[in-house]
Amino acid sequence: MAPAVETTTIFKDNIFAGKVLFCSGGGSGICRGMTEAVVRHGAKAVIFSRSKDKLEKAAKEMSLKTGGEVFAVAGDVRNPADVENAIKITVEKYGRLDFLINGAAGNFLSSFDHLSYNAFKTVIEIDLLGTFNLTKAAVEHLKASKGAVINVTATLHYTGTPFQQHAGAAKAAVDALTKHWAVELGPHGIRVNGKNAKDIQKGIAPGPIASTVGMEKLGPAFDVTGVPIQRMGEVQDIAQSTVFLFSEGASYISGAILVVDGAAWMNPSYLNYPELVLSPPDFKL
Repeated sequence: MAPAVETTTIFKDNIFAGKVLFCSGGGSGICRGMTEAVVRHGAKAVIFSRSKDKLEKAAKEMSLKTGGEVFAVAGDVRNPADVENAIKITVEKYGRLDFLINGAAGNFLSSFDHLSYNAFKTVIEIDLLGTFNLTKAAVEHLKASKGAVINVTATLHYTGTPFQQHAGAAKAAVDALTKHWAVELGPHGIRVNGKNAKDIQKGIAPGPIASTVGMEKLGPAFDVTGVPIQRMGEVQDIAQSTVFLFSEGASYISGAILVVDGAAWMNPSYLNYPELVLSPPDFKL
């Protein structure tokens, strides 16, 4: 008998029965919550990241928690051979690919003065090139299933965020890919949307998330009263919106960037920017 799973949802349990999800970065953080939500609704999932041991442990935990099937494949999104192999394994194992979440990301806090050439390049390679590489490897299978893609992005570049220029630049480019792909892949039946995720609050809101490096370092400067909706985000907020974007209810939505952050990006005063910039955290890169 399958173990008990969380049932807090507004969707039918089996809406993704027979579907297959591939999620980069799916073994932790926001993307783990997104993957669990899709699996709870009947899909099988493959999660992908570099650390094989951590990934396999996460897959077992997620399978037990959801009562579904989660399989781990290790690799680096920066390496086209790795992502092509991972997609091949997925299709050989499950026979199809319906949903893709591009969630692998590299990030850290760094002022411009501390940000090295290589550090900036690395984030661009993981966030931007990784998103391109994985979608490129998966696209023919998504065409066959008339599938859907969610690119996990951020609100960092909407107004500018201290110490996040590398991630903001990468995510701005991912937003551009979302729009281009929606136009070019739409005739093939593929929907492409983006979800903003920002590491300063709690949740997956694309908005602030607790227990992240960003939140731990910027926490003292974070003021939840500056978030218009007056609360931190929760992983469940992102999980529910993920299920919606992959569902038939969103079948006419493509090229959209769904911001789930309590309107925080519209009121950047929730961070004391001048104080942060003039007295920055102690960066240890």
